[in-house]
Amino acid sequence: MEESFVDVLTHAYFVNLQSDEWDLQYEAYQELLEMTKQEVDWAYEVWEDIVQDLSNRDAHIRSRSAQLLAHLAISDPQKRILDDFAQLWKVTTRDPKFITKRHSMQSIWRVGLAGSEQKDLLLEHLTDWFKHCHQEKNCALIRSDLLQGLRNLYDQQPCEKIKRTVHELIEVETNEKYVEKYKEIWKK
Repeated sequence: MEESFVDVLTHAYFVNLQSDEWDLQYEAYQELLEMTKQEVDWAYEVWEDIVQDLSNRDAHIRSRSAQLLAHLAISDPQKRILDDFAQLWKVTTRDPKFITKRHSMQSIWRVGLAGSEQKDLLLEHLTDWFKHCHQEKNCALIRSDLLQGLRNLYDQQPCEKIKRTVHELIEVETNEKYVEKYKEIWKK
């Protein structure tokens, strides 16, 4: 991580992410997520470290990194996320820890906020994953999280393509109980 942070507080949050004290880590992480709900001008100062941590041995670090990278996509005018998306997607779909995958899955929709290329890439991957995750142990939960993410994206940036995609995806489901559950996400 470079030492040219915009402010001392942001730097302290990144330092605290490495702390042995869980409370300090968690507070720093929550503050960084809150900060990155809007564009930040320090994204590239931490970008490479975050991408590298997507393959860290520690599941907590992978989870945190996936969520932060998804949040930072809106602060990426160079569109680095298009090149790094595959690594983020690997955590989202193939991480050995289900909770790590799930945390990434619940944040990855934020990549779509960054622009039309990013949104198209995201929709392509989410659609494919929705259609092919039926072999996964928690398929219904995965599909529910994917649809909730698309709902979140739609609420932030209404788009007929998202709405159409969701309706097509819901039709893929054969279990009526889940169809109703998925439709509830979109009734709101």
